[in-house]
Amino acid sequence: MAYDDVAERSYEPLTEDHLRRLAELAYEDHAELMRRHPHLRVLRDRVLLTALCQGGALHWVDGKNGVKDLDVFTFYARHPEQPYPPRRRKCRDFGASDLGRHPADVGHSGRRIDFMGKDLDVPVDADPVDAVRSYLRGRRTRTAWHLSRKAVVVIDPNHLFGHVIWPE
Repeated sequence: MAYDDVAERSYEPLTEDHLRRLAELAYEDHAELMRRHPHLRVLRDRVLLTALCQGGALHWVDGKNGVKDLDVFTFYARHPEQPYPPRRRKCRDFGASDLGRHPADVGHSGRRIDFMGKDLDVPVDADPVDAVRSYLRGRRTRTAWHLSRKAVVVIDPNHLFGHVIWPE
């Protein structure tokens, strides 16, 4: 697929460079969230992991699903007094790449990224992979159910980069 191709899905392989770009953009999104919403700063050091989820992650796993958009979740250890905003979704442009652009994303030069987050009922020192897997196995929320149907690929922390943690 060329940089300026417009298609429902890209079937180009996702690469480590794509995942690294997502990790950089997720870091920027997290920093902006903390800067713009001071009451959420108590969550700053409660990040368990950040992951590419859903269809994009499944494409990383199978190479067949295709990429419609890129869903990135940051999972936090729940703060006792300040929950993560449950409906927060921040959209951003991935930028020009061999993944092309979805036809509905007018004004973007590349695939849309949706940044979302979820706070999990675990201590801040919990094993991040175990915490996310437990959340997905429980399927107690609509989000958990949807995420559990596809795949989860860690993009941060770096020592887990590229690991598929779901399906187990």
